Amino acid sequence: MLRLLSLLQTHRYWPGGELAGRLEVSERTVRRDVERLRDLGYQVDAVRGAAGGYQLRAGGSLPPLLLEDEEAVAIAVGLRTAAAGAVGGTVDGVQDWSVQALTKVVALMPPRLRRQIDALATQTEAPGPWSGRPVVDAGVLTVLAQACRDGEAVRFGYHGRDADPTYRHVEPHRLVALGSRWYLVAHDRDRQDWRSFRIDRINDPAPTGQRFRPRELPAEDAVTFVRSGIRRMPQRYAVRVRIAAPAEQLAAQVGHWAEVTGTPEGCLLEMSTDSLDWPLMVLAGCGAPFTVEGPPELVEAVAEVGARFTHASAAVG
Repeated sequence: MLRLLSLLQTHRYWPGGELAGRLEVSERTVRRDVERLRDLGYQVDAVRGAAGGYQLRAGGSLPPLLLEDEEAVAIAVGLRTAAAGAVGGTVDGVQDWSVQALTKVVALMPPRLRRQIDALATQTEAPGPWSGRPVVDAGVLTVLAQACRDGEAVRFGYHGRDADPTYRHVEPHRLVALGSRWYLVAHDRDRQDWRSFRIDRINDPAPTGQRFRPRELPAEDAVTFVRSGIRRMPQRYAVRVRIAAPAEQLAAQVGHWAEVTGTPEGCLLEMSTDSLDWPLMVLAGCGAPFTVEGPPELVEAVAEVGARFTHASAAVG
């Protein structure tokens, strides 16, 4: 029935015989499962006769959702991400529906999926709301989260930055959601050192069944370890901007991602980055005059964005 619903959700017209062939069942079974979908609230139109078939149309209310295991885990991951941005369960006095939805989804999950989501929650450190969407496989996340929780070594393929693919054998420590990325902090058995791995670059993780005794992480916590590793990586741009704003105010805005030094006129912002998107966002939100000292690419980007906003405001006027 779940496979039938997946086909019907394309909203195309399906001849009964073609549906039966796709699902490898009889047309009688298709008719029975269509009736079960109708009982659940899905509005399925049917044309009878030799050339008859079925088509799903949008209903007036949301019927119960039927989800594959991977889909359910992916939805729970997305809801946890949305809920993490809430403070005290409300946003500007409005009920945070993501928290309510997450509670309902997890409550309805079978125990095996609930254990996966619980592992993901307990083995992940996320210092704040994300600035983007993680492009990772939910199945990879849950395999790694359970290995972190259970103290079980894993093997996986990894495609590092500007490097050929390798095969890694690690002792997983913790997952970290930082910025728009997920990371695995682990002790690499082959290299005998701690590493952080971008999870969108991990493929086919497989538990080995080998348990290990936890090692001491050479950092205050997993988030600090990942951040220090990012800072050590060579970056494309060295950003330097003077801003007419109190250093304390700007430091609270940028967190650990930049150095903020107080000056008589305000403060000096310095950061190393591969992309100019983040410094542009900081400058747009600082609410104070600023002067870009470098790099030239940031000067050009500020001019381009400024022209775009000026054009938009002129069009509104």
